[in-house]
Amino acid sequence: MTEQRDAVIHHLIGGVLCLDFANTLYGHADAIHEYLFDYRDLVLWSRHVGILSSQKAEMLLSKGEQAPVESEAVFRQAIQLRETIFRVFVALAQDETSDENDLAQLHRVWLENETHSKLTQSDAGFALDWKDGDALDAMLWPITRSALELLTSDELKRVKQCSRCDWLFLDKSRNQSRRWCSMDACGNRIKMARRYVREKQET
Repeated sequence: MTEQRDAVIHHLIGGVLCLDFANTLYGHADAIHEYLFDYRDLVLWSRHVGILSSQKAEMLLSKGEQAPVESEAVFRQAIQLRETIFRVFVALAQDETSDENDLAQLHRVWLENETHSKLTQSDAGFALDWKDGDALDAMLWPITRSALELLTSDELKRVKQCSRCDWLFLDKSRNQSRRWCSMDACGNRIKMARRYVREKQET
């Protein structure tokens, strides 16, 4: 897999898996830039963020090519999940109440996905892992779990939406005053715009 599709250069600024997934569309209201166009992109992105190993990604790409109808259905399911996650966390970032239907949908998907989980034991202790890892939708399970874990954690209050674009991020700054998704992208543009206005006012 040497191709450089947008899915493998996606800027991961969310701070947590589910928010990075929600950010695979830039401009949810008007679709300014889409990073996921098909099942192949979904697999490549999942490898990019570390959900899938290169070996597992190769296997799923091959399996998806052999089952185009099923892999397309998984891709549509992924996009629906992405938009549900986005709506839920945007509402919370704006201090609003998330839609009950979105929460119910997210919970339903989580319950279905958790049937693929298994409890493992090692010298380090216990951990939840996944079985049935060759399923076409295996990459969606940790994404959904990430969303539920964030919703039920103390980190929820740190979820914010960029004041310039619509991307979501976890504000881990000391005083939780971050307003943009990243300094390299929107942060610099906002500061440049402010400086331009200030200089215009001074002339």
